[in-house]
Amino acid sequence: MEGATQQPGEGQGPTPEEIQARVEEQLAKVRVHDLLLESVVGILNLAARRIAKEDERDLDQARLGIDAVRAVVDLLEPEPARAVRDALAELQMLYAREAGGKESAGGPPAEDSGADAASAPPEPPPARGAGGDLPPRLWTPPGSSGSSG
Repeated sequence: MEGATQQPGEGQGPTPEEIQARVEEQLAKVRVHDLLLESVVGILNLAARRIAKEDERDLDQARLGIDAVRAVVDLLEPEPARAVRDALAELQMLYAREAGGKESAGGPPAEDSGADAASAPPEPPPARGAGGDLPPRLWTPPGSSGSSG
């Protein structure tokens, strides 16, 4: 048997100590701003899904997501914050359209719904699929394609 001269740990997964060292190395590089942005993007995407996908629709969860993003968007760095605000405005308009008259407690969660809607750039609504649902797509902030500069 030629494989009998295998070194300990060779051909096996990393040891718990090696895994711990890798995690520690990665944590040393992570910034809170980065983690916050990733969390906000995830919340935006999930809230959009809770509005757009009929079989997963949960407007209370969508509203919670919108409120959560609104609460932390000012903590983001300026450039991603602008992109998040744009995505949030689109999400709020989608929420308002879907909630329509169904909302019993004061309508959509936009603070300045009139001012925000008036200042938002007039963009066409996203294309709808054959079933009327929005196509599943994930929003990512500009410049977050994995290259950290």
